[in-house]
Amino acid sequence: MMIRIAEQRDLPGILGIYAQPEMDNGDGLSIEEAQAILKKMATYPSYKVYVAERDGKVVGVFELLMMDNLAHQGRKSAIIEDVAVDVAYQGQGIGKEMMLFAMEVARKEQCYKIALSSNIRRYKAHQFYENLEFTVHGCSFVVEP
Repeated sequence: MMIRIAEQRDLPGILGIYAQPEMDNGDGLSIEEAQAILKKMATYPSYKVYVAERDGKVVGVFELLMMDNLAHQGRKSAIIEDVAVDVAYQGQGIGKEMMLFAMEVARKEQCYKIALSSNIRRYKAHQFYENLEFTVHGCSFVVEP
């Protein structure tokens, strides 16, 4: 398995993974919409979409954002978003490898923390993150714009 920065050619695989019930439940973007967003994301200095590829097939995906900060002595912080593995490949260690990869990238950039959020009802995902030594920290708030 290889983990690498996503390319336009990966979008059908990425969108297929995100269409799964635990993510977007079949209500996803068109290829054209995804292409425009990926192109825009490429202009952000430290925001990347990564894919896990096995035998030429996209089997996992996540996004990693590293932000500069004025606080914390100028050290960056990292946010991991939208972690998902193709349902046919779950339980094979792909998610773990993606997370370890993201964590290593953030460590190399000397981020002072790596954060992620998970839906309160995704108990299996919470256990997965805790097994990777993530801890519950603080409280997350959201508001619909």
